[in-house]
Amino acid sequence: MERSQEQKGQMREAQEEASAKPMEEEDVERMGQGDKLQHAVDEVAEKDDASQVEWVQELGAEVVKGTGRIVEPGRLEVGGETLEYDELMIATGSVPSLPPIEGLQEAAVWTSREATSASAVPESLLIVGAGGVGCELAQFYARSGSRVTLVQSGDFILPRIDREAGDLLAGIFEEERIDIRLNARAKRISRSESCLSLELEGDETLEATNLLVATGRRPNVEGLGLEQLDVTVGQHGIEVDDRLSAGAHAWAAGDVTGVALFTHVGKYQARVAAANVAGRERRADYRALPSAIFTDPQVAAVGDTSGEGTVTSKWDLTKVSRTATYQRPKRPGFVKLFADPERKVLVGAVLVGPDAGEWLGQLTLAIRAEIPVDVLRDTIQPFPTFSEAIFFAVRELDL
Repeated sequence: MERSQEQKGQMREAQEEASAKPMEEEDVERMGQGDKLQHAVDEVAEKDDASQVEWVQELGAEVVKGTGRIVEPGRLEVGGETLEYDELMIATGSVPSLPPIEGLQEAAVWTSREATSASAVPESLLIVGAGGVGCELAQFYARSGSRVTLVQSGDFILPRIDREAGDLLAGIFEEERIDIRLNARAKRISRSESCLSLELEGDETLEATNLLVATGRRPNVEGLGLEQLDVTVGQHGIEVDDRLSAGAHAWAAGDVTGVALFTHVGKYQARVAAANVAGRERRADYRALPSAIFTDPQVAAVGDTSGEGTVTSKWDLTKVSRTATYQRPKRPGFVKLFADPERKVLVGAVLVGPDAGEWLGQLTLAIRAEIPVDVLRDTIQPFPTFSEAIFFAVRELDL
């Protein structure tokens, strides 16, 4: 029987009230493993955006939800409603980038969205792509009880990070029984009633109950009506200058610019763009761009780590006292620094260790502010902390 609008509204209110109430501890205990997992994810992720909407509205902004499309400069439409603007900020994010693998579209595989919202742990999982997301989810599902195989087309995992970091993490993954297939290119995917099959070049076939494609993301620029504006959509996204201007009265920030697909970069770009929209001159500087991969141990990097024209040093994290107080037996990790021999300042760093993303901060600041290496050598690091490894690595720089 068709319910009235009033009944539907009452049901929606009841559902919202129920979801807002914290779940009792005994209710969580009665859950199955998959439900417990999903409950934990929901508690942390807060998929409901109500708090953000409230915050924006308190700032005096109007929130209109729907699919928007630019119809001409100064005007866009959202769900049949016309909105006019003086300045336009484009922050439409990114979408999964799927490789041209035969059968991929028909196989109903996972992307990072499905993998981070699943309600059950699969018996076995194939992951195509061993970048940050692929490695994070490989370790997560392996520790949750899934039999994981990580497929990487190159000759080491974490290909955008210093190879020593990828090789160290690979050793840990192998200890945790994650099967790593290097120099393996996916050729074809097919699905049967019980499993998914991934055929590799060379005719080897891998099977699993689920398959995750983690081969990166691409800027979300399609279907927005950008052709109506004087903006350039390049290979990597909407092209912007260092003020985040994309064209006349148009600005862009975040993944859609393709500069670096990290939430913290999007936040930084938004601050720069907002200042310029408000008439305060500000320019983006990406020399000290940090990243963190939340595996165990964490892998963090900042700046230029290519090693070209630099002096490098490396310090074994197991030689720092904090490692013994944090974990037994000690697990491998390191600090690797890259310095400009002429200016005698740091230009890059790679850290592998517990909470590395947290103690990366001082190196990010050192690179951004061009702090002399001599000052870093004279900086007192607290004991016992992982930050002491930074002192020892700086000391070892041959400058």
